[in-house]
Amino acid sequence: MREIHLFQPLTIKDVTFKNRIGVSPMCQYSAVDGEVNSWHLVHLGSRAIGGAGLVVVEATAVAPEGRISLQDCGLWNDLQEQKLRPIVEFLKSAGTVAAIQIGHAGRKASTALPWEGGGPLESGAWPIVGPSPIAFSSKHQVPHELTEQELESVVADFAAAAQRARNAGFQVLEVHAAHGYLLHSFLSPLSNQREDEYGGDLRNRMRFPLRVVEAVREVWPENLPLFVRISASDWVEGGWDLEQSVVLARELKALGVDLVDCSSGGGVCDVDYETGPGYQVAFSERIRKEDVLTAAVGEITDPHQAETVIRTGQADLVLLAREMLRDPYWPYHAARELGVKIDTPPQYQRGWRW
Repeated sequence: MREIHLFQPLTIKDVTFKNRIGVSPMCQYSAVDGEVNSWHLVHLGSRAIGGAGLVVVEATAVAPEGRISLQDCGLWNDLQEQKLRPIVEFLKSAGTVAAIQIGHAGRKASTALPWEGGGPLESGAWPIVGPSPIAFSSKHQVPHELTEQELESVVADFAAAAQRARNAGFQVLEVHAAHGYLLHSFLSPLSNQREDEYGGDLRNRMRFPLRVVEAVREVWPENLPLFVRISASDWVEGGWDLEQSVVLARELKALGVDLVDCSSGGGVCDVDYETGPGYQVAFSERIRKEDVLTAAVGEITDPHQAETVIRTGQADLVLLAREMLRDPYWPYHAARELGVKIDTPPQYQRGWRW
């Protein structure tokens, strides 16, 4: 039988992923006071039963004001940590690595639910923050420009959330530095026009995100993997781009980051760029040449496509989002398509006869 790379294990630090398939962090907008509930357990647990080697809990805010919406998950208090523990335990019991993504929405915070329009809140809005007083769109609030003292408070919030994630039992932590949220907005010259040491040239624009990652790495156990998700391009001339992302990836590796999760976009409103199957894979492939492990995301839907990404060294993991919403059992279907026999939960063996 020919060798299939998609179902080979991957070990990073002390954590082994049973295959190269991960479930991307996907906001469910279903938390109450930042606390997860039965929806999250069933949503995430079904993907673990479905055979993914990695399941990443959605973007989880490190502070109340850092939520995208009021219904976002949070990790700024002990009760939120406690509510996450049963989910972590279930994911592990299903043979899946449990991960969580922590972040701060920055100038894209205080929005309505996607199925209620997703725009800035008109009622119940809260003040938002960013690197500069530049609104994401004409409809969004103008963010408060964070002071140096406030920046240190955000760093502390990230570190505290990372410690809670470890207390909850997560095996992988991902810092969200993509999609126009707070850390990405510091990186992009389109949203960061500060005149202090946190703005201007590339080194200064990277300073705050790198400070956050450094603080997180200090409290996250050295034997456990730390990921960072980036937007490798703003898809706008004069914005954040792949060349700058390569420099950032080198700096992240030097701080002890184990894998760069390569997405794109989200930093500029109403940008039109061409998408299609695997349209972001080139980003993960380029950054991987810096001797940095990478994950590829973005319209990866076909098992042969995913196998090619891993087999040709374009990425070390493939992370699926919308496809996993459509098919929680995608890994099993992919294994059958590729001619691989994989383990199934004994409760499900009647339905998956190899």
